[in-house]
Parts: sequence; structure tokens; C-alpha cells
Amino acid sequence: MSVVDGDVEDGNRGASAGDHPRGARSGVRLRRNVKASQVRRELLPDQSQALLRELHLLTREGHLNADALRKLKQVNHLMELMRPAVEDVKARHPESAVFVDAGSGNAYLGFVLYELFLKDAAGGTLLSVEGRPELTERAKGRAERLGFSRMSFQTAHIDQAAYPERIHLLMALHACDTATDDALIAAIRHGADHVAVVPCCQAEVAAQLKEQRAAGKGSMGLLFAHPWHRREFGSHLTNVVRALTLEAFGYQVTVTELTGWEHSLKNELILGRRVHRDNRRARVQLERLLAETGVNPKLTRELGVKPAASGATELPAEPVEEAPVEEAPVPSEG
Repeated sequence: MSVVDGDVEDGNRGASAGDHPRGARSGVRLRRNVKASQVRRELLPDQSQALLRELHLLTREGHLNADALRKLKQVNHLMELMRPAVEDVKARHPESAVFVDAGSGNAYLGFVLYELFLKDAAGGTLLSVEGRPELTERAKGRAERLGFSRMSFQTAHIDQAAYPERIHLLMALHACDTATDDALIAAIRHGADHVAVVPCCQAEVAAQLKEQRAAGKGSMGLLFAHPWHRREFGSHLTNVVRALTLEAFGYQVTVTELTGWEHSLKNELILGRRVHRDNRRARVQLERLLAETGVNPKLTRELGVKPAASGATELPAEPVEEAPVEEAPVPSEG
């Protein structure tokens, strides 16, 4: 579960976008180093170079090399896209806001969010969940040195973590395959007001599509007959199901690009803001989609969403948008 695309220290050994064959397209220069005297202009307001040094994004001389700059731009752009959600949570829960960084890796995202939004706030906590103990211990040490006393760290896989009863914002950046599903399940079950996920590799649905092809799933199978198409279509379908699942559980969803391909090849951002208790129309659409495609990923299985039975069901009307809902978390299935 890499915290930023191509972060070797975080266990992701894939080529960065700058090293990808498409990286030279249109003559765009992707490998840019920034001298120490120019670093300030690359930062967000209230973002310190001291934090970047602690995160080892700056060299000993204070420069930003190309890989560090790419990571910083990804995280900072995500922070800007998440700013409305973070400020909404802080406004409604000024002393008790709960933020969760699921699959946090080196916790770059959490540290940046804490410095920008929580460091000088009256309250609010940030929990980082990471499965690798060496990364958890490293992040703990950094938080202590920085004086970020309301950051906490838990060594656990996303689906096994002990979460606070109520989460106000959950984020997951490049949690691999079904780990993104685990993050969304945690958000929904703990009543998160806001969700922000940037999925990574998606393999589960592609495997289910392969089974559908073997079973002769009509002309739909032509969309994923070749392995390359199956991987691409499976990735797209996975994220469509994720967005529609959030809608079914009452979220208003935005799907957009996190950064340009020159910074990351894994850049689909799914943002959710909870405005209903549920959305029956989206639920019916989701059940139909599962039935028509023959897939049922971990996200829908764990939340008890089943493919529609044969026979058309009339779509319910669109729900009227409400204020974010304050209610008990969604119970676990079974």
C-alpha cells in the first residue's frame, strides 16, 4: 500500500510516471530539480521546509530532487482538493474532529494534513493505519520530533484496524486492490462525513471478469476478451462500483483526476460527502450493474449488496440533498 506512487521506500517498485515511455510525450519535461533557494515557491501557504526535511523530501543541501517534487505535488494537490472537506469537518467538530489515513505507509499525507489543518487548531486527531510495523515506528518518531501530539499510529491492515467509533474524514492514497475497498467499508461503517480515496492496482474484478468470459457471458465479454482490455475494463468497473456504492450509502460523489499523468499513472480520485442516510435509486442501479456484469467485489459483498434478481425493478426517484447526516455507524454484516 504505497503512500505515493513509485515510493520505493514504501514498497512500491513500479516505474514512476517520469520514467514511463509516455513521459516524454509532447516534449513535457518531467524530471525537474528545485534548488534550495526556490523551494518556497513549491510549497503551500503554512507548509514548512522543516516538515519536508523530516520526511526526507529535501536533500541535505535543502534541494528538492525530481522524485521528491513529484511526491510533494501529488500530496499537495490532494490537500487542495480535500480542503473543503477538511474545513467542513473542523467547522462542525472544532474540538473532536477525527481524521483517518488508511494504509498510510510513511504517512506523508497525514503529516502534511496535520501541519496545514490541525497543528494550530483547538482540537482534532489524526489516526494513521499501516500494516508494516517498521513504517509505523518511523512515523511515531517523526511525530514526536515534530511535536504533533494529536497524531496516533496503529500497526494493522485496513480491514483489521481498531477504528474510533465515529470517523469524520477518511482518506486512502494508493491502497492496493481490495485495500481501497477495506478503507471505504471502514468509512461507511463508521459514518464518515467525507471520504477521499485514490485507488491503486485493481485485480479482484479482473479475475471475476475472466471467469465470466470462460462462462460465455454474451457480447458483454467482448469488452474484456483480451488480457489488456480485461485489466483496463476491470479497473474502470471497480471504480464505477466504488463510486456507486458510496452513492447507495448516501454520499454525493465526485470522480476526478488527482494529478496529470506526468506525476502519477494512478490518479483517479474519488471524493464522497455524506448527504443522505441512503439512496435507494443508486442502490438499485448498483444491484443491476452487478447482475449485468457478473461481478461482486469485496466492497459490495462486505456491505451486503447483492446482484439484482432477474426482472426489471423500477428506479426510485432521486433523493433530495440533505445536510450531512449525524447518526449511528452502519453495523457490520453478520
